[in-house]
Amino acid sequence: MVELRAARDTDADAVGTIWASAWRDGHLGHVPEELVAVRTHASFLDRAAQRITDTTVAEVDGVVAGFIMVADDEVEQVFVDAGHRGSGVAAVLLAEAERQVAGNGHASAWLAVVEGNARARRFYERLGWHDEGAFQYAARHGDTTIPVPCRRYVKKL
Repeated sequence: MVELRAARDTDADAVGTIWASAWRDGHLGHVPEELVAVRTHASFLDRAAQRITDTTVAEVDGVVAGFIMVADDEVEQVFVDAGHRGSGVAAVLLAEAERQVAGNGHASAWLAVVEGNARARRFYERLGWHDEGAFQYAARHGDTTIPVPCRRYVKKL
């Protein structure tokens, strides 16, 4: 059974580790090498700790299995540990992200998907999200912005 809860400071390492591993799975070969170079395991641990108050985790048998981060009307992050993919955890997390966006007063939500991440794109489409076209997502690292070719997915809530 999947249980959702607000992330705690003690979850930062688990969130960062899932984020680093799952990000590499979906992004390597599809994003600029400049971004890959700065997205180290340590950078994900740091970012997870900084964003822990914006994070909702999914637990399965008391272990963090995945997480989301929502900002305003954007579902910024949806990542699931490799051992829990295909188990329904991602769908539960995405439904929660949609609920949070609606709770922020928005009639629709959006998210960015790297062009080459076909698995994620199929997942979002199965759950009613629609591809609204290509755009350059501004990935930030410190004071640097790295443009990443993405697809903008939108869902009316």
